[in-house]
Amino acid sequence: MGLAEEDGVFGKVPVWMKGKGPENSTGDELESWFEGHVKRPTEAIYQRYFVELILRQRPLPPSMDGRHIPLDCSNEHHLIDERRGHAYLNNSIRSSRYTVWDFLPKQFAFQATRLHNFYFICIGVPQAIPGLSTTGNYTTILPLTFFILLTVVKEAYDDYCRHRMDKVENSQSATVLRPRGAHEHGLASQLHSWRVGLDKLPWPRKASQRSPGQVLIEDDVDEELKWARIPWHSITVGDVVKLRRDDAVPADIALLSASGESGVAYIETMALDGETNLKSKQAPHALQKCCANMASIRSVSAAVVSEDPNRDLYDYNGRVTIADKSIPLTLNEVVFRGSVLRNTKYAIGLVLNTGEECKIRMNANHHPKAKKPRLERYANQVVLTLIIYVVLLSIGVSMGYLIWHANFEVNAWYLNNAYVSFKEIIVGFLIMFNNVIPLALYVSLEIVKIGQMIMIQSDEHMYDAESDRKMVCNTNTILENLGQVSYILSDKTGTLTENVMRFRGMSIGGIAFTHGDVPAEEEQGNSAGRMSVVGRASIGSEQQVVGGAERSGNGKVSFTVESIELSSLEGSPSRPTGRPSLQQRQSSGAFSRGSKQVSNDAFTTTKLLEYMHDHPMAPISQKAHSFLLAMAICHTALPETGSDGSTTFQASSPDELALLQAAQDLGYLLIQRSTQSITLLQTSSTGTQNRHVYEILDVIEFSSKRKRMSIVVRCPDGRIWLLCKGADSAIMSRLRQAELASRKSHEVRRSVQAERELVRRSIEMEARNSFGNRPSMSIVRGTSMDIRPIAHSAGGKRSLTLEVPRGKDGVRVQTQSLDVPRMTNGSRVHTTSLDVPGRSSHTTSNVLSSPDIIDDATVFTRCFKQIDDFAAQGLRTLLFAHKFIPAADYSTWKRGYQEASTSLINRQQRIEAAAELVEHGFELLGASAIEDKLQEGVPETIEKLRRANIKIWMLTGDKRETAINIAHSARICKPESEIFVLDSQKSDLEAQLNEAAMDIRTGCLHSVLVIDGHTLSEVDADTSLKQTFYALIPLVASVICCRASPAQKASIVLAIRHRLPSALTLAIGDGANDIAMIQSSHVGVGISGKEGLQAARVADYSISQFRFLQRLLLVHGRWNYIRTARFILATFWKEMFFYMMQALYTRPAGYTGTSLYENWSLTVLNTLFTSLCTIVPGIFEQDLKAETLLAVPELYVFGQRNKGLNMPDYAWWMLLATAQGMVVWFVAWAGFGQGARMSDNGLFALGDLCFTLGICWTNVKLLVLETHYKTRIVAVSFCVTVGGWFAWNGFMSGVYSDNLSPYDVKGGFSSTFGNDPAWWATLVLALAILAVVDIGYKSARIWARTEGLWPLWKAVGLGLGGRRARIVNAEEVDVGVWQGLEKEGAVGHEHESRGRRGYEDDGLDE
Repeated sequence: MGLAEEDGVFGKVPVWMKGKGPENSTGDELESWFEGHVKRPTEAIYQRYFVELILRQRPLPPSMDGRHIPLDCSNEHHLIDERRGHAYLNNSIRSSRYTVWDFLPKQFAFQATRLHNFYFICIGVPQAIPGLSTTGNYTTILPLTFFILLTVVKEAYDDYCRHRMDKVENSQSATVLRPRGAHEHGLASQLHSWRVGLDKLPWPRKASQRSPGQVLIEDDVDEELKWARIPWHSITVGDVVKLRRDDAVPADIALLSASGESGVAYIETMALDGETNLKSKQAPHALQKCCANMASIRSVSAAVVSEDPNRDLYDYNGRVTIADKSIPLTLNEVVFRGSVLRNTKYAIGLVLNTGEECKIRMNANHHPKAKKPRLERYANQVVLTLIIYVVLLSIGVSMGYLIWHANFEVNAWYLNNAYVSFKEIIVGFLIMFNNVIPLALYVSLEIVKIGQMIMIQSDEHMYDAESDRKMVCNTNTILENLGQVSYILSDKTGTLTENVMRFRGMSIGGIAFTHGDVPAEEEQGNSAGRMSVVGRASIGSEQQVVGGAERSGNGKVSFTVESIELSSLEGSPSRPTGRPSLQQRQSSGAFSRGSKQVSNDAFTTTKLLEYMHDHPMAPISQKAHSFLLAMAICHTALPETGSDGSTTFQASSPDELALLQAAQDLGYLLIQRSTQSITLLQTSSTGTQNRHVYEILDVIEFSSKRKRMSIVVRCPDGRIWLLCKGADSAIMSRLRQAELASRKSHEVRRSVQAERELVRRSIEMEARNSFGNRPSMSIVRGTSMDIRPIAHSAGGKRSLTLEVPRGKDGVRVQTQSLDVPRMTNGSRVHTTSLDVPGRSSHTTSNVLSSPDIIDDATVFTRCFKQIDDFAAQGLRTLLFAHKFIPAADYSTWKRGYQEASTSLINRQQRIEAAAELVEHGFELLGASAIEDKLQEGVPETIEKLRRANIKIWMLTGDKRETAINIAHSARICKPESEIFVLDSQKSDLEAQLNEAAMDIRTGCLHSVLVIDGHTLSEVDADTSLKQTFYALIPLVASVICCRASPAQKASIVLAIRHRLPSALTLAIGDGANDIAMIQSSHVGVGISGKEGLQAARVADYSISQFRFLQRLLLVHGRWNYIRTARFILATFWKEMFFYMMQALYTRPAGYTGTSLYENWSLTVLNTLFTSLCTIVPGIFEQDLKAETLLAVPELYVFGQRNKGLNMPDYAWWMLLATAQGMVVWFVAWAGFGQGARMSDNGLFALGDLCFTLGICWTNVKLLVLETHYKTRIVAVSFCVTVGGWFAWNGFMSGVYSDNLSPYDVKGGFSSTFGNDPAWWATLVLALAILAVVDIGYKSARIWARTEGLWPLWKAVGLGLGGRRARIVNAEEVDVGVWQGLEKEGAVGHEHESRGRRGYEDDGLDE
């Protein structure tokens, strides 16, 4: 039943979630300790004593013998659930997090327990007490209340939207059997909801041909029963529902009957498991006869015993009793909610599970917790340190007051009875300095994130014109998480692929034939210009070569670095392909980037048809004729003729559909199919058409165990013909020459393994960056370098030269362009070690008439090599075989097969055993190659994300072979990858795991682990296996999990989060089966694709194409991470800077708590005068251009390694604020304070000078010196803020009334100190000192980094002033160096118009 489970705090939780993961950082240790010692024990106590003891909500015990459901439509009473003691759950579902009753308590408890809110509540409450605060009574509590209420209202609206979505689904209508005269649930009240929600269904749905209000016209009429339309939420366990074609299944049901032959119904389960194949479900034979109409349903005496609800999608156990005779009920007879009826006129079923007890709902992630940004963890650490600082500072100045009181206050007659108690003075100082942790941080942060959300949604580069959809942010709280992702867990169907199958080629007689024309723009795109890091300028005319470098006349050695073109093998002379063993399967190395091309040596199917017409009796023509007939006959599809005469097909799998469409293109059209015959319309090259009827004798259907299907037909000439298609492993051993085929297959495999070993050795010699990948760019530098752009170098290649003074080691920058070398006609160059015929050495006629076509050994060698070529390019391959059966032999076999087909015991096993008796001695017809078309730009995106130190995993419900093929095609599997397949059905699972762990730990360049859902459940059930498996998570590059249920997908995400607390996960999918995974990850991305918007609606972010993920992460993710991190640091810096002057003023003020700043100015400080300088960079800052970030994905590790916000950086900014605050205070105190000659010796003049210096320097530093991307918005913000402050001074000077307070504001700025040159001179002097020191420091740091002297610990390791060169990876180069390259124009791109996206591994996106 899926993953192993134990009783948890809230129901069932996976066993492995109870272990302890590694603790990689202080924050992780704190979080782990908190969860283990505080959170989990508290939740356990809450569950045991409140939920179970008080609310009486205990975990449900298992039933004695399952749930008993009688087939009785006349019963109007609800059935009783023996586990609960009352009726079964209704069929409504709820995905919202709150109810009307618990929303406010839960929200206020959540808000009050957030660290910053708790802190401000502790400050705001005593501040409201009169006499304690010197900064006002309500300046904290009122803004805090407003902020909390705003957050609560936002959460309420989000949950209201979820309630509306639930109501839409619960209000859909279904056809249910009801007694006449019973209470009718009319649909008039549901009509509006149904129409509004039609496009919001949680699974794909074709347009229905009837409206919900339409009266059902049924041929089946009964006096006591009727078919009634009711809303889904009114369906109960025991109801009989009727589905029509393209109807969604409203609950888990057992099939009673269906309109298909022998009670077969075709079901689409894409929303459940992601599989595109239609599954055939068959009603039990006894029920099919008894439940064909209402009268028979009313009269039958039957009951179903069903297992208790569980979340296992791949198993079901039950039984049905008819007239005291029990029949097993298995997965083949049950249809789950979330499925859709396809290609079947109608089906009738009995409801087994409803609502939250349906399989799809039990696999859902119920009421997921709100996601938090990763930066909040570090911000909380900062807040904790500042709380400690504020407390210590308040204690210190309070002690200062006690000393001042003892030394001065007691002797001052005018201060008699003015003594303040210690507890009051310390509370006053706590209130005074509380703004060191500003509430404005959280208010402004919401504004910043709204601005970031608008910026990211307005990016036209993530707009898909074909679907007319743009990027959508469903939440703005975790935007910075996009810049810290370490793991991407992706669905396959509809996410990586387009769910469109195309027949791309076939192998017949050892010759490969391509099918379909490659668009001209694809060929142009294959040779389009690359984009790389290049330079623009010219070198001096006098040059001489010195030691591999060019010495120019100016005495500098210039090392020119050009774009290096690598072959598809990254340096290997041949392309590795192959079909190795399953246990440790190597990744093939076909580099067909973009649209798949089968082979450079292949002929086209058009040439084949021409040759067949000219030479109809040639061996290749006969083989091709039989192969094309097999494509048109060996299937279970049905043809449909449209009103315009066109023929379409209804197939159980997209592969069959692609084969039939290809057969139609080649002149073999299926026009009619019944249970007895298949009719083909064969069109010759001259246009003549002939009908051929093949009598269907038997169909042995495909199963995952057999991996093949067969059909027995009687040909028009009377011969009995057996056709079989399936996986190469299933067909090869059943050939007449099976031993020869096996030997040739092993020869091909060994050849491919040898080629691959050469590639691996070559790749092992290449340089690696700091996280093990090949670098986009590496710098070899000495201790000094002069970066200058230069012109085109010899040969017309654009290049970048970094010059250093003579005698120094050089700087070499290399960029790798993984473009495939091409021949002059634009075809790819493929070299192999086997003899495969090609047009370069033979004419078409000679090759097609070669005697090798009838030589089995040659055909096997060539065919198996071509199959490997197909598989290497991610194409799905099938082998076709055939044989003719003598009539007597067929009659003998038919009797045994008939007995097996009608057996009531072990029917499927007996059918498979009977099939083994006839499926042998085949002749090989050939192989087909079908492309599961990838979305545009998928391989390029995955390669760039991998270079950004992001690991990509693929979690799919599809079968293993399909998943591995797509992994090759999408480049999840690399040419040097070693693939380890874990299969509990094959051998000892522990031995497999240990062997894989040993191989991975001893050193694999790129390891890929493949596991299926059943094996994963066994791993989770065993403690030692679980420990070994999850210990491999940090070591493997990728994991492919196939046949995974939605719950297992979510469990894998949670496993990564638990085992690697410092890693950030991103889940991406497009179907309802991906929702649990998306909600469990740190970041959820939904694809708004052809399958609907079910995942896009619940995800955090929605994009229309997978390729947009690279821009979302590499560009916007980094920008938003840096913006938010800088915003947090800048906010804390400015508060520390402002209040440092206040802290220093306490000494001259006798530690009495007198504020240096005037109250009204202090109140509007963070609102009017220091808000734009943090908000504007927080929304618009771009430290590097998008082109640079896409060209060098390694720069993404900046966020992964928390370089934007960490304790050392925070400490440096606080130290800077302290030093600069001291400079401002002492300059102001010396220039316009004690001992200075001034026109105004009041406190306001000094305080206003410090305040003005604070505002001016804050805006200069944050908007001018720290902001890299300076736009008009930045300039306007600076002018408005600084100019607004002086306007505020003039306004206050005029409107302030005369009073006796220390702040003599009236006329001060306009008449007294505002006209004093000393005041202005002090202002200018302090600003000049701050600016010179800051600019000087930045210049020195850039020089030190350029010289290789920074960071100091690395420079010391190399030897200060040393002349040794060292390699610096792109991710280790300081951002300032990259910014310098951008300013010098050294980072550019050349781009030619391309019809498709080619492989731009080191290119820049426009």
